[in-house]
Amino acid sequence: MSNGTTMLIAYDGTKRANRALEYAAQLLRPSTVEILTAWEPVARQTARAVSRTGMHQSTISPDSVEDDPAYEEALKICRQGTQLAENLGLVGRAHLVESATTISSAIVDAAHELDVDVIVTGTRALTGFRAWWTNSTAEHIVRTAGLPVFIVPQENDEDVKTTIRNTSK
Repeated sequence: MSNGTTMLIAYDGTKRANRALEYAAQLLRPSTVEILTAWEPVARQTARAVSRTGMHQSTISPDSVEDDPAYEEALKICRQGTQLAENLGLVGRAHLVESATTISSAIVDAAHELDVDVIVTGTRALTGFRAWWTNSTAEHIVRTAGLPVFIVPQENDEDVKTTIRNTSK
C-alpha cells in the first residue's frame, strides 16, 4: 500500500545503495520511485585526478556521451537500481544526470527538478580522521536540499553479528 510519496533514490550500485532502497521501500512505501544515478565523464575524472598530481592534462574525450565508458557504466548501474525497485514491488523510473560540479549537487538539483517528496541515500558513516578528510555526499544533501532526506547507514559488524545469532536459533 503506497502513501502517495514520490521518492528519489541516489543509486550508485553499491551495497549501501541497495540497502537504502530496500529500507525505504519497506518503511516509506512510496508510490513513485525516481532512481537517480549521477555520473561524471571520464575526461573530467581524468582531468581532476591529473591536476592533483601536477601532471599534464589529457585532452582525450569521447565524441558523444553514449561513447563515454562512464556513461555506459552509469546506465548499467541505473538499470540495476530499477530492477531492484521492481523486485521490491515498486515502479521506478530511471534517470541519469551528468555531474557538473559534485555528485551531491547533481542529486539535489535533480530532486528539485523531479519535484520529489523525499531523497533517499546510503552513507558510509565514516568517523574520526577519515570523516574529517572525506566529503560526505549524504551530509551535503541534508544541508542543501531543503527536502526531507532518508539516510540509511551501512551495515555494521553488530548488525551482522545480530543477524548471525538470530538465524542460528
